[in-house]
Amino acid sequence: MVTKRIIPCLDVKDGRVVKGIQFQNVQGVCDPVDLAERYSKAGADELVFYDITASAEGRNLFTDVLQRTASRIFIPLTVGGGIRTLDDFERVLSCGADKVSVNSGAIRNPELISQAAKRYGNQCVVLSVDVKRVNGSFHVFLNGGRVDTQMDAIEWIRRGVDMGAGEVVLNSMDTDGVRKGFDLAMLRQVKQAISVPLIASGGAGKAEDFVELFQAIPQMSAGLAASIFHFGEVEIPSLKKMLKEQGIEVRV
Repeated sequence: MVTKRIIPCLDVKDGRVVKGIQFQNVQGVCDPVDLAERYSKAGADELVFYDITASAEGRNLFTDVLQRTASRIFIPLTVGGGIRTLDDFERVLSCGADKVSVNSGAIRNPELISQAAKRYGNQCVVLSVDVKRVNGSFHVFLNGGRVDTQMDAIEWIRRGVDMGAGEVVLNSMDTDGVRKGFDLAMLRQVKQAISVPLIASGGAGKAEDFVELFQAIPQMSAGLAASIFHFGEVEIPSLKKMLKEQGIEVRV
C-alpha cells in the first residue's frame, strides 16, 4: 500500500496565514514561518504554501516569506500563487520550493504546464484546481475562486495531466472550510480520470475525516487541511496514530 501523506496548507495574505469559509470571510491566523516550522517538527509529510491573492492582484508571490520558510523546514514544500511564467517557476524554486503549484496561470496559458514539465520534470509541476458545482456540473474557478471559467473540471484536470502535471490538488469550494468531510463524490470522479497522485483539499473537520477519505478512496495519495491544524483541533501525531490503527499506511 502506498504511504498516505498528511499535508497542512498555509494560505498566506499580506504576510499572514489566513483562513476563510468557502473562499470567503478570510481572517488572519499567524506568522507562516513559525507555523511551517511547527508542522515540520510535528511530522507533516509536506507543506503547501499559497499566496492566495497574488493572481487576483496581478503580482508576484512574495519571496521573502518563502525563503525564510524554506530555510527552517526539512520536508517538501509546494508553493503557488501568481505563477504565470517559467521565470516564476525559477524564482520560486530558487527560493527553496521543491514543487510549484499552478492554477489561474495555467488556465490562461496551458502551455505553461508542458513547458515547466519539460524544463523541471513532471514531479515539480502541481496542478491546483478550485472546483465548484454549478447546475450539477463541476466548474473550474480562477483567481482564488472568484471567477467561474465555465470549464469542465474533469476535462481540464485530465488535460493538465496529459500536458505534464505530475500531481493534482483538488480544492472543493463546496466543502472548503465547512468541516463536514472531504468531497468524496468529486474526488472519486477525478481520481477515476487520472493516474497521477491526487491530493484532497477542502472539508476536513476532524481526524476521522481523513480515515474516511483513505478508506472510501484507497487510491488517494494525500489529505490536505488548514484550519483544523492551525488551531490545534487536530494534531498531526495523533492523526497519524489513528490512521495507523485503522490499517492506513502513514509515515511516523
